[in-house]
Amino acid sequence: MMEPSGPLPPEIYRRRRWLAIGAAIVALVLLIWIVSALRGGDDDQATDAAAVSSSLTATTSASASTPASASGSTSESGSTDDSSGSAEPSGTAEASAAAAVAAGQCPDSSLAVKVSPGKPTYPAGEEPEFGIVVTNIGNAACDRELGAGMQQVLVYTLDTQQRLWSNNDCFPNSDADVRTLEPGQQAAFTVKWSGATSAPGCTAPREPVPAGAYSVVGQLGNLRSAPEPFNLS
Repeated sequence: MMEPSGPLPPEIYRRRRWLAIGAAIVALVLLIWIVSALRGGDDDQATDAAAVSSSLTATTSASASTPASASGSTSESGSTDDSSGSAEPSGTAEASAAAAVAAGQCPDSSLAVKVSPGKPTYPAGEEPEFGIVVTNIGNAACDRELGAGMQQVLVYTLDTQQRLWSNNDCFPNSDADVRTLEPGQQAAFTVKWSGATSAPGCTAPREPVPAGAYSVVGQLGNLRSAPEPFNLS
């Protein structure tokens, strides 16, 4: 390093030189710190922006993947009506006299109902007769109300399944008939039909049913039989 020269003592010039060097170092350090702070701020902003973008993307993806059914519940309609597997005829919803099985009685799952016409064809003027049989298909004996008020025999058109008649429409019977059915035991009943139409409560005029193909269904409470065809000639 060159020796300072001038009218002042050399140590004064040395001090001034060291001060200038120190100031330059401090200025350089400040400049580096400022640049680093600016770059760090940009990086933080970029990181925050990336985080926000990721959050928005995740939210959008979750919303898009939510099933449409989550916004509401779908309720089902138009189910079958009996445990024997036969569908309820179109356009009808037969309400039994007592839909619920009394406590302690045979459940529908342990019973089977079958109905059958007495003859495949009935000539004009002859009243059709139907047999209805209730069978305990369970593994244990049980009691069940089998009174006429709990039983229904219904006639439908064979092609359109239009309800024409029920034995309980005009002549309901509320007499009790609780029976104990052993496993495999049957209870049989017969019902006659005059051949005229009827409506629930007997509120409509009764008209003779013309010749044609029809079906009959037996019902005990909510338990329905398979339909059986027959003819009127």
